[in-house]
Amino acid sequence: MLRSITAAVSLALVAASPVYAGGKPHNAKITVVFDHKLPNVPGKSMRGVLVEYGPGGSNPSHTHAKSAFISATVIQGRIKSQVNDGKVEIYETGENWIEVPGDHHLVSANASETEDAKILAVFVVDTKDTELTVPDK
Repeated sequence: MLRSITAAVSLALVAASPVYAGGKPHNAKITVVFDHKLPNVPGKSMRGVLVEYGPGGSNPSHTHAKSAFISATVIQGRIKSQVNDGKVEIYETGENWIEVPGDHHLVSANASETEDAKILAVFVVDTKDTELTVPDK
């Protein structure tokens, strides 16, 4: 039974792994850590994405799947973030922000040049959406 569950989770992670359609993160690792269909909301899934930044790490400016509602929580270090025309914010460990469908994430980076940082981004998204993040062209 445990092997079946492990295999199912592994397949879900592989199927949901195209987080970026292109573009080059700098000193950053992006991993889909869970993918669950929402049984009470047909056609929707909840996906967890772990973003790990090394010192000075960043991701290119981007948008997300058109259906994506995101809650991002800093789980280690400090994160520099700017969404739409808002000001650049620095979020500390334990702080969070949201992104709604259509938001443009202009800055996503480690606020430190010497320490690691991590974000857990939880997406509520249409199950059919496989590209969660699309870098600007």
